[in-house]
Amino acid sequence: MTPELEFALSLADDADAISLGRFRAADLRVETKPDLTPVSEADRAVEERLRERIAAERPGERVVGEEFGADDGEGPQWVLDPIDGTRNYTRGIPVWATLISLDDTIAVVSAPALGRRWWATRGGGSFANGLPIRVSAIDSVEAATVLLALDRPPAARAFAAWHLRGFGDFWAHMLVAEGAAEVAVDAVGLKLWDTASLAVIVPEAGGRFDGRISSNGLLHAAALAELVE
Repeated sequence: MTPELEFALSLADDADAISLGRFRAADLRVETKPDLTPVSEADRAVEERLRERIAAERPGERVVGEEFGADDGEGPQWVLDPIDGTRNYTRGIPVWATLISLDDTIAVVSAPALGRRWWATRGGGSFANGLPIRVSAIDSVEAATVLLALDRPPAARAFAAWHLRGFGDFWAHMLVAEGAAEVAVDAVGLKLWDTASLAVIVPEAGGRFDGRISSNGLLHAAALAELVE
């Protein structure tokens, strides 16, 4: 395990302690951002804590995060999504995670309410709770599990998947990386903090991620043809 990955995992520990500590709190404060998406006090507290640690322990390295924007300058860049799935978080649904990545070399996705944590290093493979993971070898749509990670999924018209579900946010893509699903289709307009970790973990598990779709690689073309609008 590299020092960078050890540090990223320790950041995830801090994030989990903050976010899980406020999950389902009766006095959780939630606001609406200008783009009409929610933000909780926990989102901000997590990002603030991780930024503080990076500044103190990794001087010269930049941060871009969902809540507080991007640092100026050059050099290695950490990308932070303090709580991916804030709508779930604020409603007491346990499908949310902190996403942490360093450039395109390491990534951590930590979902403490699910008891799951995924990570990867470029060239070193992907892991879930310490065990190696790999995408599936299913190569036919008729045998595939397809996840539509969308707020308002389109009708699946001619896409005759064996199993079609609407698991959203990070989780759909991690299920593809684990081999539990073959395709995950996400919304248009994702930001860097939504995708940076996925872009390491899914390929390192043997799959393909193109910024919106995760797949086991074998069904990527079929997903593009039938499910993207």
